[in-house]
Amino acid sequence: MRHLSYIAGWMVKALAVVLAITILNFFLIRMAPGDPAIVLAGEAGAADEQFLEQVRSDFGLDRPLPIQLAAYVGNVLTLDLGQSYRAQRPVVDMLFERLPATLLLTGSAYLFALLLGPLLGALAATRPRTIFDSLLMVVALFFYATPIFWVGLLLILVFSVQLGWLPPFGMQSMIPVSGAWNQTLDVLRHLILPALTLGLFYIAVYVRLTRASMLETSSLDYVKTARAKGLPEWRVATAHVLRTALLPIITFAGLQAGHLVGGAVVVETVFAWPGIGRLAFDALFQRDYNLLLGVFLLSALMVVFFNMITDILVRLADPRIGSA
Repeated sequence: MRHLSYIAGWMVKALAVVLAITILNFFLIRMAPGDPAIVLAGEAGAADEQFLEQVRSDFGLDRPLPIQLAAYVGNVLTLDLGQSYRAQRPVVDMLFERLPATLLLTGSAYLFALLLGPLLGALAATRPRTIFDSLLMVVALFFYATPIFWVGLLLILVFSVQLGWLPPFGMQSMIPVSGAWNQTLDVLRHLILPALTLGLFYIAVYVRLTRASMLETSSLDYVKTARAKGLPEWRVATAHVLRTALLPIITFAGLQAGHLVGGAVVVETVFAWPGIGRLAFDALFQRDYNLLLGVFLLSALMVVFFNMITDILVRLADPRIGSA
């Protein structure tokens, strides 16, 4: 019952947060410079005032801002995100078309980093102030401090332009391949460079976080007691040090998972990956308000959901937190 009460309270808070974010995003987008009607008129080649007024009337942009806000919030509560101004299609359909590509990219990079990052960080923590530790920290700092788009362009230059091993752009080859297995391999070949670009940044974070957490935990009294009892060093590192050190890693990983949808805008733009991030980038330049608001709402829902999952996992990993 305690866990159910906690989840119910979390859901109430989550709904309030999502509603507040929805309203804030609405006003932020409306405050940004630009007019969707002018963009659409420019594409149609008819920029006279009568055409602009007709476009604003068709999309409800001529109504007072509070009325537009009330209408939008009411539609969101009924899971209706409206239509894209430019594509003339439901925003929900466009989001769910692009969502699998984004989840494939960010999920692959996330799992790759989550498996390799803590492992390298733990190895560095067991060999502090050695050449391996110093070299690993320098490499991790390099990828953490280097802009993601620069890493992506560098990988394209090396593995696509110079070596010709991997395709530089897109999710599939321009010439379709036949057969389900060949199509899967084609997608995986296109996935390697963008997933590696995004994953290297995440790995750098997990390496440094795991190392610092394990070194801090190694100095605690109960770890010294375990060593004094004669336990093997590998058992002390795994059963005593790593278990406690995983708490901040779980917390950070959960918070990072919430940004899977909106966190790959730069990578998707560099590699022309057809995901949510690229969709948001295009919608921004096209002043497609409904589509942008849909992307922001989806990102907010992901963040709130994974924050709740993170809290639950942390409580399971350390029952003292739940009883506090």
